[in-house]
Amino acid sequence: MSKKRFFALGALLIIAALALTACKAEADPWENIGSEENPIIFVAVPSGETERVLASFTAVADMVYADTGLVIEPFVATSYTAAIEAMCAEVPQAHMGALATFSYVLAHEKGCADAALISTRYGSASYNGQFIVHADSGIESLEDLAGKTYCRVDETSTSGWIIPSIMLKAAGIDPDTDLAGIVDAGSHDAVAAAVYNGDCDFGTTFVDARSTVEETYPDIMDQTVVIALEPDIPNDGFQFRPDFPEDVKATLVAEFLHLFETEEGAAAMNEAYQYTGMEEHGDEFYDAFRQILDAAGIDYADLAQ
Repeated sequence: MSKKRFFALGALLIIAALALTACKAEADPWENIGSEENPIIFVAVPSGETERVLASFTAVADMVYADTGLVIEPFVATSYTAAIEAMCAEVPQAHMGALATFSYVLAHEKGCADAALISTRYGSASYNGQFIVHADSGIESLEDLAGKTYCRVDETSTSGWIIPSIMLKAAGIDPDTDLAGIVDAGSHDAVAAAVYNGDCDFGTTFVDARSTVEETYPDIMDQTVVIALEPDIPNDGFQFRPDFPEDVKATLVAEFLHLFETEEGAAAMNEAYQYTGMEEHGDEFYDAFRQILDAAGIDYADLAQ
């Protein structure tokens, strides 16, 4: 073979390889979604111990597969922001998820999440947050928190930062200038543990996140106290990317609701996020919460950029 033909053949092979790579890159991400080759990636937020949350959702995934044949691969994101990024990636890093309330509002504003199911806890589709301090701190009210160190979950946690920051401002405390410092603990149970251990003067969590660490800190309910409760917050739930196939979504929604009718399914959901049930709701369920954010001057649309 001449050198010219050799190099021409090599060039053709390179072009063919590049074309094949381009075809793969442009492949439909939803083709055979839910199969072994293209599993449904489910992202959860770090609301508690990662191992516990992941084990619970893995059990749920196994039940879904047994009932529907759909393959789900759950993972727990390193932060609330990372969970949003996974849902919003151009090439999906997560096809559906269990985003916290404010995280969902941001993800929906970015155009990459639609609510499908809202969790309930003991029949309620809303929950409350709490301000906790150490029992011997001498802190009795929100006004006493000026100049103190604050442990929050992270900047996108609804009960761990968004609502508390509004309440602090209403009490005359600017979280940006009137506190000794703000520490991102990463999860609600980590905030409870930090207050218990004296790592910060106060913290905010959902009610009652302290119970999730009682095994490690048996006297946490005695050594920490609640000084204020937050107003009703719409619950979290399960969301899907807007381009998720409607027929597969319908199958999953029906299956998740069915799991609460089984002893094993209800136990796994409760172990993950203390869900005791779910209701079908769309994005409009969060409109009242958006009104609260608007009234407080929180520009979530800008935060979503």
